[in-house]
Amino acid sequence: MKFRLSAYWLCQIAGWAFYGLVFMFLALVFEQNISTLFVQRLLLQLFMGLFFTHLLREFINYKKLLPPLNKREWMFLLVLVLTTCVLCSFVSSVIVETLSLYDPQMKASFAKRFLSDMFYDSPIIIVWASIYYVWHYVEATRKSQLDRVQLESVVKELELKTIKSHINPHFIFNALNSIRALVDENPERARTAITELSNILRSSMKADSLETSPLERELSIVKDYLALEHIRFEDRLRIEYDIDEDTLDQQVPPMMLQTLVENAIKHGISKQIDGGIVKISSGFKQNQHELIVLNTGKLSSEINPEGFGIMSTFNRLKLLYGAKAYFEIKNVNGNLVEAKVILPLQPL
Repeated sequence: MKFRLSAYWLCQIAGWAFYGLVFMFLALVFEQNISTLFVQRLLLQLFMGLFFTHLLREFINYKKLLPPLNKREWMFLLVLVLTTCVLCSFVSSVIVETLSLYDPQMKASFAKRFLSDMFYDSPIIIVWASIYYVWHYVEATRKSQLDRVQLESVVKELELKTIKSHINPHFIFNALNSIRALVDENPERARTAITELSNILRSSMKADSLETSPLERELSIVKDYLALEHIRFEDRLRIEYDIDEDTLDQQVPPMMLQTLVENAIKHGISKQIDGGIVKISSGFKQNQHELIVLNTGKLSSEINPEGFGIMSTFNRLKLLYGAKAYFEIKNVNGNLVEAKVILPLQPL
């Protein structure tokens, strides 16, 4: 089995070796005598630098001080780096004193040697720490971008599946049966119903290419959907709208409102013997856009909070708006279910 150095150790050894060569080059340029004592002191400095920066790295990893850091962690890191500088200089000075690695004719006191080592060693350790953190910051940014691309890919797949699930075969069959029953009884309404169904199908085919859509467009799709469902449920389905016209230009995720209304019909109205109401509200509240779908019914085990429709709504809102959006579905007033979406205002 071949021994391979990690990228970290390759960089460590190459970096400190380069620093040593630069030091030697500067000594030659300024005609300094390259004595055995000079080489010994330089090797000691390189070893101390490599040892203490590695020790610093181990402590950083142990304390999990890699970026991103909060203000308190940055302060702790600064103290840690400065402590490393002091320890490195102190230990170097002790070794020099112990092994007599100095010119007897130019012997300085321990305090002066310590301060001199601090002056020369600290900048290189601080530079090392800066390079180390820049490297990890770039890596963290790259990983974050990669994670975002993967999240977008997963959510996009969820969106496509969601859109397909909106126009499910049961709804299409029910709509076609309703239209068939109207052909002889009310031909004009049958023609209108066919137009409504084609509008819904056309919109669902375009939705996968849109990131957001004006509320007015989404509301038009929902109205066509509810009009078709009204043919099936007749007086069992009562529909109300409370729409602030100023919100019609606000952007919302495509087919999201359709999902909430379909859930209201499927899990609410269809389960009620006497039917019920579906009310759609849109307005501004506390500098945010508030969308509410209210329906007769009650949340039960049939509606899974982690179900596909609800989770896809959560995921889409998270991708588009992050923490700026909010979604919840809950029972209100005993016999009503409220699905509420809070969105940030979009510039018009």
